[in-house]
Amino acid sequence: MRIYLDFNATAPPAPGVVDAVCRVLRDTPGNPSSIHAPGQQARAVVDDARGAVAALIDAAPSDIVFTSGGTEADNLALRGAADVLESTGRRHLITSAIEHEAVLATSAALERRGWRVTRLAVDASGVVDPAALEDALDDTTGLVSVMHANNEVGTIQPIADLAALSHARGAWFHTDAVQTVGRVPVSVQSLGADLLSLSGHKFGGPKGAGALWVRRGLKLEAQLTGGKQERSRRAGTENVPALAGLGVAAAYARNTLDQHQTEVARRRNQLEQRILADVPGTHVNGARDQRIPSTTNISVDGVEAELLLIALDLEGIAVSTGSACSSGTLEPSHVLKAMGLSASRARTSLRFSLGPETTDAEIEAVIARVPPLVARLRRLNHTATSVGERAGVRRHPRAR
Repeated sequence: MRIYLDFNATAPPAPGVVDAVCRVLRDTPGNPSSIHAPGQQARAVVDDARGAVAALIDAAPSDIVFTSGGTEADNLALRGAADVLESTGRRHLITSAIEHEAVLATSAALERRGWRVTRLAVDASGVVDPAALEDALDDTTGLVSVMHANNEVGTIQPIADLAALSHARGAWFHTDAVQTVGRVPVSVQSLGADLLSLSGHKFGGPKGAGALWVRRGLKLEAQLTGGKQERSRRAGTENVPALAGLGVAAAYARNTLDQHQTEVARRRNQLEQRILADVPGTHVNGARDQRIPSTTNISVDGVEAELLLIALDLEGIAVSTGSACSSGTLEPSHVLKAMGLSASRARTSLRFSLGPETTDAEIEAVIARVPPLVARLRRLNHTATSVGERAGVRRHPRAR
C-alpha cells in the first residue's frame, strides 16, 4: 500500500469533487457569460462555488475573485495593488523572509521596477515579530504581505496584529492563506486583512482553481485583461468544472473542519513524538504549538533529506523536503535558513504533512519504517566517509 503524507503540496480530492467536475464537464457546456439557458446554468455553477468559498472564509460572495490557484492570487494581490498604489507615492512593500516563492518572486519583480522591498526576519520558530513590522512601516509603505501559515514548517503568524499595525500607517495588508483555508478556521473579518489568497487543491479541490478575497471598496488593477469576468478584476472564461469541484471541496471542508483538524493534529503529534523517541538525533523545526495541524518538519542528523525521501518513497511512503514549488533546487530551504538553521541541518530536514484521509494504520506503518531506514542510511554514510578518508578523498560540501 502507498502512504501519502504530502498534503501541503496537494491534497487528494474531497468526497464528491471528482463527480462534480465530471458532471459539469459533461452536462454544463455553456459559457457563464452567455444569457441563454445553457450559459445561465453554467453561471449558476460558478455562483454556487463562489458562495461556498465565501462561506468557508466568512466573506461575502461578491468579494471573491476566482483565479487559477494560489500563485495567481498572490500575483493579482501584489501586482494589482502596486499598480494602484504607485500613483499615491506609496512604493514600499513589506513581506517576510519565509514567504512562498509566489510572493518572494513577485516582490523581487516589483523591486526591479522601482519599489523598495523590506523582508522581515523571523525568529527560530518562524514567527514574524509585530514590533519588527512596526519599525519597518513608514509613510511610504503601501502594502504588507505576510503568509498566514508557512508551507514548510506550518507556523501560524499573528495576522490580526500585523494587519492592525499596517492599517495604522495607512498600508494595505495581504495574507497568503493557501495553507490554512480549509484546514483551520479562517475568518477574513477576524484576521483584518484586505486581501487573502487561497488554493483549492490544498483542501481537496481540483488543481488549477483558487481565489483572491478582496475587501469591499478596495480597487485592484486587473492583471489579466480582456472581458469583464469577475467584476472586471480577472478576465477570461471561468473554468466552470474546476470551480464546481472547488465549491464542493469548500463546503465539505467547512462542514468537517472541527472534526478533521482535531484528528489530523492527533495523528501528526503521534507521528512526531514517536520519531523523536525512536530515532536519535532528530529535531522538530518551527513552532510546536502555533502551527497548522497537518505539518511537522523534522531534521534527521547525519542523513541527507533527499536520500531519506527516496528511501521512504521506495517503501511506498510519500513525503517532501519542503515546498513543491521549489523542488529540484540544490539550495537548502530559504525558510529554514531564515529561521537560523545551518545549511547542513536544513539539508537533513523532511516535511511530513497529513490530511483527513490519513489513518492510524498509516501512521503506525510510517513509525515502523522510519527508524530502520535512518539507521541504514547512517551506516552507509559512515562507511562512505570512512572509505573516503582512507583514500584521502575530501567529501563534497553537499554531503556534510
